[in-house]
Amino acid sequence: MTRSHDVQENDPKSKKVPYHFGEKLRQVREHKGYTLKVVAQRAGVSESLVSQIERNHVSPAIDTLLSLADVLDINLEFLFEEYRKERPVQIIRADERAFVNEDDITYEALAKPVSSEKDTSIESYVLKIPAGSHTHRGSYGHIGRELGVITKGRGKLTYDSREYILEAGDSVSFSAVAPHILENAGDTELEAIWVVTPAQRFLKQ
Repeated sequence: MTRSHDVQENDPKSKKVPYHFGEKLRQVREHKGYTLKVVAQRAGVSESLVSQIERNHVSPAIDTLLSLADVLDINLEFLFEEYRKERPVQIIRADERAFVNEDDITYEALAKPVSSEKDTSIESYVLKIPAGSHTHRGSYGHIGRELGVITKGRGKLTYDSREYILEAGDSVSFSAVAPHILENAGDTELEAIWVVTPAQRFLKQ
């Protein structure tokens, strides 16, 4: 018997399927040697509906999904594991960047941390330092690594007790464990793109 509240083939909303369980259901079904007909009969749905779900043409009602998982003896964690993660592509529009000021320095977000990634997360921003100023956040060091590219102006990186002059176009990377400070060493605003991993979650978004 077909469940009347499942998405039907002619329902325009069925064209948009946010969660793709189909591949996993099909792989398990084929591995167990079950036909579409057998699975459909045991789950109490139509063979056509099972086929559409496997091809990600429709999104199943939750009771249908539970019935299929039960018939195939699938752990729900297996089905939902990829949807516990953040979406793979993150876009921040130029006019929608979050920003924070540290005294007279501005940090504009280019990438926000993904909580599920933990040790592999990144935090990236456009760093703007006016003449005569410098950063403070790395003064004591922290775990992870940093990568910076000077896009405008002239900077001086003090890393531990060593100093490095950076011109526009130069890049620098280092372990963030040692104390580090980026200073504007010119007469105009210093601008740089900076990446930190794992993210320190300096920018709250």
